[in-house]
Parts: sequence; structure tokens; C-alpha cells
Amino acid sequence: MAYPEQIYINGIVLTFDQEGTTAEAIAVRGERIAAVGSTAELLELAGPETAVIDLQGKTVLPGFYEAHGHFPLSGILEVQSAALWSPPRGTITSIAGLLAALKEKAAAIPAGGWVTGFGYDPSKLAEKRHPSRYELDQAFPEHPVWLSHNSAHMGVANSRALAIAGITQDSPAPAIGVIQRDPDGEPTGLIQENGALIEAYIPPLSAEQHAEGIRLANAEYLSQGITTAIIAVGIDPEPLVAARSRGLLELRLINIPLFHPEQAPLKDAYDYGSVKSQGAKLFQDGSIQGYTGWLTNPYHTPFSEDDPLYRGFPMLEREELAEAVLAAHSAGRQVVIHANGDAAIDDVLYAIGEAQRQLPRPDARHRIEHAQSVREDQLDRIKELGITPSFFNDHVYYFGDNHRDIYLGEDRARRISPLRSAVDRGIRFSLHNDTPITPPSPLHLVSVAVNRLTSSGRELGPEYRITPYQALRAVTIDAAWQAFEEQDKGSIEPGKLADLVVLADNPLTADPLELHKIPVLRTIIGGRQVYVQAESAIASQQ
Repeated sequence: MAYPEQIYINGIVLTFDQEGTTAEAIAVRGERIAAVGSTAELLELAGPETAVIDLQGKTVLPGFYEAHGHFPLSGILEVQSAALWSPPRGTITSIAGLLAALKEKAAAIPAGGWVTGFGYDPSKLAEKRHPSRYELDQAFPEHPVWLSHNSAHMGVANSRALAIAGITQDSPAPAIGVIQRDPDGEPTGLIQENGALIEAYIPPLSAEQHAEGIRLANAEYLSQGITTAIIAVGIDPEPLVAARSRGLLELRLINIPLFHPEQAPLKDAYDYGSVKSQGAKLFQDGSIQGYTGWLTNPYHTPFSEDDPLYRGFPMLEREELAEAVLAAHSAGRQVVIHANGDAAIDDVLYAIGEAQRQLPRPDARHRIEHAQSVREDQLDRIKELGITPSFFNDHVYYFGDNHRDIYLGEDRARRISPLRSAVDRGIRFSLHNDTPITPPSPLHLVSVAVNRLTSSGRELGPEYRITPYQALRAVTIDAAWQAFEEQDKGSIEPGKLADLVVLADNPLTADPLELHKIPVLRTIIGGRQVYVQAESAIASQQ
């Protein structure tokens, strides 16, 4: 008889199995769960070498699943760029403060070297605008500079950066995105939805810097109980595989590559075990807080006084999107489409509907990413087509006040990420942080879903709240199901991977306003402890 290597006893085990079972103990053999039950039952399975871990009443859940993010970008940015976040995440409240943070980061960068920053929000600066290329020129006369907006959908370059990229008054409009220009046609430095025009010229990090960024991001995610993360725009897997071989990466990762119709089907498919590719990513709009989300009705506060009817813009014409979706759908891919604005969501529903009409494919689990301003009629169509949304519901907390007051107005803002409407229709969905746009914290997502509070403490659409159990499903079993991984992950059941998180309190009974403060005590991947909070006092014994 093969004995379990570990048995966790005397806990509150929230299994998230089909019946919503609560247990006391878990036995682990190898990378997988061997048994779930009472402490007395599972202790009978112990062998002479079995480690028995007394949870002392702590709560165990399936490891959290980050359904949409950009690992390891949070760590890469820590290595490479100045942090330009405004409250509630940071301290930058003016362009002067932004420039000061950049200068601190640039102090060790020689003349001619790139200065980069990430996370600025013009709506939270005293000046209520983007910095200009000329302000960046004055502060950094000897450096090319590129600043990324907090949505990552746009940024500002100084004159040196524009010159390196060959962007001038005579440059044609790009096929995707917008080069903003002044009345004389001169680029202002602001580039929307095509930062690659500049970023392609920024020298890559060294292999060691890249590895350090992966290490930092891995540690951050594990400290929040995340055991699997989806990289929502696929990246080169080689540095990830190399980092894993060096012990710098324990997190399980799924890369979703950008879809290029000219590529042969599945050309970019790979599976290295804990790093694999899956699906096909497309974009149909940008960011509402960046004024590039594609809306049916105009923005509440116009982007420009010259165009009060401005609604943002689509990435592709509707028929172009439909052609791309059909190509990915026909290749057997799960289509994953970024759509924040309701006009963009209309385009996505049309495209997926056409693909399914021409080539019916049951249980395709095609996804809409963010789905921020989805309407009730669109949710009906989502249910009909079997689409599964991944909601970026952290918008309620981090951007909700500005959505209400600036971008969408009261009526549209109150129903961003309408989780209750999705639950009422029986639509399965996930929640995500879109890290680095917001910090990786599944428990914060749960708190926002349950409380619907903005960073100012105001309620935003309380009628769209869901229960803690429903929210926790969206970062465990429903997120795993959405990625076709429900057979291995997302619940605590015999045969599944022993990917677990130990919490200091039970989120089903804790004060709802304190959910995001519950400490993560341990994170376990494949039966191996990969994070232990220094102060946790869980006893192990043979």
C-alpha cells in the first residue's frame, strides 16, 4: 500500500466540489489528492513516513486561479520601470510628482538610456491630463522616455523616443491605434492602442534581469494563494521554462497567444507541463478609463470638446473580427476576445454567433475578457451562445468613482461587471485582476464582488453583489472550468492536483468587509509548499 506523504487534519476544508462539501482533512500522495474526509478517517491512512499537518482550525481552499493577467509583467516592471500609480495604489497626484518618481528611477541610467514608467492615471493627477512630450523633454533632455498609462493601452513618449521610432509630423496614421497630434499635426507624444510603435525600440532586459522579474512575480502571486495564472497575451515560453529549471518559478501558467489568421492552425501550440499554450487571443477595443473602449453611446465626459459624440473605437471592423473568429473557431481554438465597451461586445457576439452558425461546436467555451459594460440583453445572448465571460471586477474598486463621475455616468457605471445578472442566468464566469493593472489578489476580487465598494467607500451598483461562495467559485472551480482544467484543478477532490491555499479565516463566515484582509498562510502546488507566511503557526508532526 502506498501511504500518503502528507495528511492535513483539523481544518475547515472548502472543497468546491459539485455538492459544495465541507471536510476536515486532506491526504496527499505525490502531486495529487488521495482522499478528503474527516480527521479520524484520514489518520487511518497514515504510514510511518507520513507527515501529519495540524491546521488548527484554519481554512483550506483549492489554489486560486488568476483567469486573466500578464505574468510576469509585475515583476518585470519592478526591475525595469518607475512605479507611477496614483491613490489608492500609489502616491502620484501631479505631473511634478510623476517626474520626480521618474528622475529617481533614472538616476543610475546613463545618457541615451531609456527611462520608462508604468501606471500613471491622468484623471487622478491635479492637471487632469497626460504629461506632454515637451514636459518629458525638459525633465530628460538626454534620455528617450516612454510612460505607460495604468490601463497599458496607451502611453506618452518624449521627442527622443519619437525620433528613435521614426514618428514625425509626416508619419501616416497606423493601421491600429492613434498617434495623437496637435492642431499643427505634430505628434503630442500620446499614442493610443499601439504602444509597440515605441516599445519595439526599448532594449530588452538581460537574461538575468528577466529571470529576476519572473522570480519577483512568482513570489508575489504565491503570497496571494495563486497556483495557476493565465497569461492573457502569450509570451515567449523559453524564459519561463528556464526560470522553472532554476527554481525561480513554481506557478502553473497558461499562455494564450495572439491569433494570426495567416498562421497554420496550432503552429504556436506547446505543452511543457506546467507552462503551456491554449486558445487564441483577439482584441476588439481598448480601455474605458483610457477613452479607447468602444461604447454604444458617447462617453459621459467627452474625450475632446470638439467631439462630444465620441464613443471610442473598434480594433477591427465587425466583419474582419468575424473572419478572424471563424478562422480560430474552425481551427478548434477557444477564442478569447478583449471587449470592455458594449459596442465591442455587440461585435464579439455577432462574430461568435456567425462562427457557431457556420460551424456548430458545442462546449467551445469561447470567452469575453473584461466584459465591463455588458448589457442585460447581451447577457441573454451570452447564455444562448454558451460564452463564458471573465470579469475584471476590480474596476469597481480602483476605477469605479471615475467611471461614475467621468467616463460612463451614474446609470452605466453602477452596472459595470454585473455579476448578479450573470449568476441569475446561470452563466459561469471567472474574476481576474489583470495584473499588473491591479495587484494580484483573488481575495480582493471576492471582496469587491461581495461588497461593490469603490476606493472612496461608496457603493456602486449594490444590486449586482453576489455571495462569498459564488465569488470564490469564480476564482477556483469556475475559472478552472473556463480553461478546460476542471478535471485537474479548481476543487479539492481525490485524483485532482494538490494545489491548495490555507487561509487564516473562513471567507464564508468572515466579516464581508474584511474578506480582502484574510491572510494567506500557505500556498501548496502539487503537494509541495511553495509559500509559507512567516508568522503562521501550523504544526507538522510525523
